[in-house]
Amino acid sequence: MVATTTTTGEGWSSRTAFILAAVGAAVGLGNIWRFPTLAGESGGGAFVIFYIGCVFLLGLPLVLSEIFIGKVGQTDAIGSIRRVAAQSHVAPSWSIFGAIGAVAAFLIVSFYSVVAGWVLYYAAIMGADLLSAIAAGDPFRGALVGESQEQIQQRLGDMFANPGLLLGVHFLFMGATLYIVARGVSSGIEKAATYLMPMFFVLLVGLVVYGAIEGDIGDAVAFLFTPDWSKLTPQVMNSALGQALFSLSLGVAGLITYGSYIKEGGGLGPTAAMIAIADTSVALLAGLMIFPIVLAVGLDPAAGPTLVFQTLPFAFQAMPAGALFGFLFFVLILVAAITSSISLLEVPTAYGVGERGWSRPKSALIFGGGAFLIGIACLLGYNVWSDVRPLGFWSLFENTDILDTVDGFTGKVMLPVGALLTSIFIGWKADENLLRTTTGLSPWAFNLWRFLLAWLCPLAVATILVTGLFPGILGA
Repeated sequence: MVATTTTTGEGWSSRTAFILAAVGAAVGLGNIWRFPTLAGESGGGAFVIFYIGCVFLLGLPLVLSEIFIGKVGQTDAIGSIRRVAAQSHVAPSWSIFGAIGAVAAFLIVSFYSVVAGWVLYYAAIMGADLLSAIAAGDPFRGALVGESQEQIQQRLGDMFANPGLLLGVHFLFMGATLYIVARGVSSGIEKAATYLMPMFFVLLVGLVVYGAIEGDIGDAVAFLFTPDWSKLTPQVMNSALGQALFSLSLGVAGLITYGSYIKEGGGLGPTAAMIAIADTSVALLAGLMIFPIVLAVGLDPAAGPTLVFQTLPFAFQAMPAGALFGFLFFVLILVAAITSSISLLEVPTAYGVGERGWSRPKSALIFGGGAFLIGIACLLGYNVWSDVRPLGFWSLFENTDILDTVDGFTGKVMLPVGALLTSIFIGWKADENLLRTTTGLSPWAFNLWRFLLAWLCPLAVATILVTGLFPGILGA
């Protein structure tokens, strides 16, 4: 690290552009895939209601904290925290949680690209199926007609058994992410958010309407919003807490980095609230999109991680216009994935620009290329191969499970540590006058925000950290 931090010199063209980009950063696989998966596994209503509470009591204060740091710092995450620390007359070593966030973002985007590559593959499958339906003169038929449930489910195993395919889709997705980030804030990230986020919301609303008309919306609403409090176990509460952090992309310094590109004045509170509300709304709409379809064809809403890649493709087979809406569904997930991966790669890229003095293209290439290489290790080391292709060279990797290891370490250790240090820094160390003038909060809102950061957030995040490291505490 060089001794002097420099500003990136880039900024959003408007508040709307920042909100679109920040919502795009938060909205990703965590909303469209992980939230419905956890809601299904955790029994629905009780998990959902507790999750919403976590977002607004824990997530929203941390969202505002990260945006505040970036707005004051006007540079990469590490440099921004250092500047806030200097203005608050506390040790510059607090910038450590910016470094933790940057490393976490770098590691997460490496395996995130691998999983997003799976989505890209399925979007291609469903797109080819739609073209086949159109060619046959029946564009509104079900998806993957003629295939049994076993054949549809086997597609996932066939994908894992094809290393060339996995490498190719990983390369394409990471290449697209790197290209957008390398173009800069206004020409790359903002432009992508301006086009992709409206398309995302149109697709999401359209698919929710489709699920409501063709699916079982009544049972889905009951499943998602009728709580069975007996299912709100410590494990479920901990999952909801973790999902609130994961869904809002907290602890990876993404919102600090995006906040540093805010050049205009104005209060930050309403902006942070809009981001939290939009992100939570997307998660709930994802549930209302997926569960009516799953329940309508009698499939299990608690199918777990295979819900998106095995359960839903089979469900679309039985639905009217399933070929069309199955394709649109995977396009929706792909859009969510790319907007999130952009924000993840932007965090280390901004570090290279602000701390190392590199040009943006050079920094994006170094960190994007490094993440791509780690992603290769993740896709080769995924332990599903022990069941799919345990022969020859690939048998060397069959028990390494690198993807799950990196995912577990970042999600259970790095993100909670980053969020914990953020809450302590803003709740206890940051200068109060600086906080008041920059956030523009009313006195009662400011006092509530500072109280939540000083007491509730550290306690809750520490719980996630301890139980993630020692799951036996919850009887897991």
